[in-house]
Amino acid sequence: MSGSEALAGTYTVATSDEMEALGRRLAAQLRAGDLLVLTGPLGAGKTTLTRGIGEGLDVRGPVTSPTFVLARTHPSLTGGAPLVHVDAYRLGDALELDDLDIDFASSVVVVEWGDGMLDGVADSWLDVAIERPTGAGDVAGDGGPAADGDEGADADAAPEEPRTVTITQHGPRWV
Repeated sequence: MSGSEALAGTYTVATSDEMEALGRRLAAQLRAGDLLVLTGPLGAGKTTLTRGIGEGLDVRGPVTSPTFVLARTHPSLTGGAPLVHVDAYRLGDALELDDLDIDFASSVVVVEWGDGMLDGVADSWLDVAIERPTGAGDVAGDGGPAADGDEGADADAAPEEPRTVTITQHGPRWV
């Protein structure tokens, strides 16, 4: 994925290292005001992809799942846009997301579980859908979002299985 290459497409990602690498390649295309909506089942790799985006943007880390705090801001270490990482899993609707008072215009914002919650927030965004083999990655045991978040020691025990990542571009920023 070069500087001028379109982001839209389908990618096969075999390992968590490859998911992070895809995130770093995405980050090379991102700038302040960009919004990414990540969808996928528990354990799909949404937080792993976001970790790679954070590395690519050179933000202060570590980038971990914001499941229990809802949103984390990671300032840039090099004067670039900060990364705002949101987990909308526990939010009921777009109004609750709005209550977080996120600076969408000055940040790169990644929203996990945000499908359908961002209407009117931006005129351009990237939908990133991650599919994983059925039954893979449910390591948290209770089916909660920690299975995706790499928060605990058990999260890294998820089997390395190929994921399919589909990126769809929306709006004038991505035309």
